[in-house]
Amino acid sequence: MEAENKERRVHHGHNVRRVRETLGIKQEALAADIGMSQQSISVYEQKKVIEDETLEKIAKALGVAPDLIKNMEDDPLTIIIENNTFGDQDRINIQNENFDNVYNPIEKIIELTNEKVALYERMLALEQEKVAMLERLLNEKK
Repeated sequence: MEAENKERRVHHGHNVRRVRETLGIKQEALAADIGMSQQSISVYEQKKVIEDETLEKIAKALGVAPDLIKNMEDDPLTIIIENNTFGDQDRINIQNENFDNVYNPIEKIIELTNEKVALYERMLALEQEKVAMLERLLNEKK
């Protein structure tokens, strides 16, 4: 069986993980159904060959035939895609860690407009003070 698996690129553990993830089942839930720990499921998902008895329990809990897990071949392209995709948490971490300098252009325009308005108001206040001072000086000379 081992020689057959090498030729056909069958990896029981990867197949269990692929079926489990496709069905949207977490390791903890699968482990509870079988009566194992989550760590045991993780270990089995790393094994190239899983014993028939254990494989049957896992397949029954997943609701699939054991032959599906035994015979599903690993496609190299699928492995590359699966190993290079990001989950939601990864995207959040990437945004928080690497893209801190990204800004919303609308917010930036509003911020700059508010700064410009504040500058004009200060300039107007200074001009009004200047005019008031000049009027006072003119009144004092009269």
